[in-house]
Amino acid sequence: MIALVAAALLAAQPACAAPPGAAGLLDQPQQIIVVGETHGTVEAPAAFLGIVCEAARRGPVTVGLEMPESDQALLDFVMEADDEATAARILRGGDFGDPRRNDGRHSQAMFEMILGFWRLKAAGHDIALRPFAPRMAFIRGRSQGWWELEMGYRMSRPLVERPEARLLILVGDLHARKAGYGDRFGIGLPAAGHLHGGDTLTLHIARQGGQSWSCQPDCGVQQDPAAYDPDVRGVVLQPFDNGAYDGVLAVGPTTASPPVAEDQPSPISSGSSS
Repeated sequence: MIALVAAALLAAQPACAAPPGAAGLLDQPQQIIVVGETHGTVEAPAAFLGIVCEAARRGPVTVGLEMPESDQALLDFVMEADDEATAARILRGGDFGDPRRNDGRHSQAMFEMILGFWRLKAAGHDIALRPFAPRMAFIRGRSQGWWELEMGYRMSRPLVERPEARLLILVGDLHARKAGYGDRFGIGLPAAGHLHGGDTLTLHIARQGGQSWSCQPDCGVQQDPAAYDPDVRGVVLQPFDNGAYDGVLAVGPTTASPPVAEDQPSPISSGSSS
């Protein structure tokens, strides 16, 4: 009977589509791994899910997401859902169903990634989701450096709650930097730079051409430049951008992933229109 149960659990395990080099990445001693992405691509969330999947096979994992901290209860309900259809319905009922959330952080690919986390938990893995974007974007009259400081603090809090878990974080590329831009842009030290340096490893998702969906300057499909060898794939652990990152994650030329809300029917207004 025990053998039959073990075989059933093994058969239920989701396949990990991890990028090349993921095992070597997870062999590193750092407990915090930060992956900096360009929002609104198909490939970045898929690669991150693959890394989380490999990590979950090794032990407890906490996933940090650049979503409003107020989404914590929603994500808890998603992860506790009895089946995937219910998890999807709950997730779509939050910010993913809001057409105003259209900057790439609530894309169709991100939606599928979170459902992938649900599958991992449903298969018996110890995985928890923690959103860390502060509710208040900026302190009036202060620079973005204050936002980065607050974000860095909230990124680190899951280590207090779950100190035994590997902390894997997906965040916009700028926030994943360990080093700032000097006095340029008024950013100060990015969020990842506020984390404990010796326990933090950061990756830059290489720009290898293709497209993304964002709102810079206008919302829609953006053409992304190729600034890295387009043929490289996987994790490359060597300092990048003068040490701002500890390595690169090469996913190849990217495909744009539009917001989830874009593929939903528009709500029917009960009021009059003018």
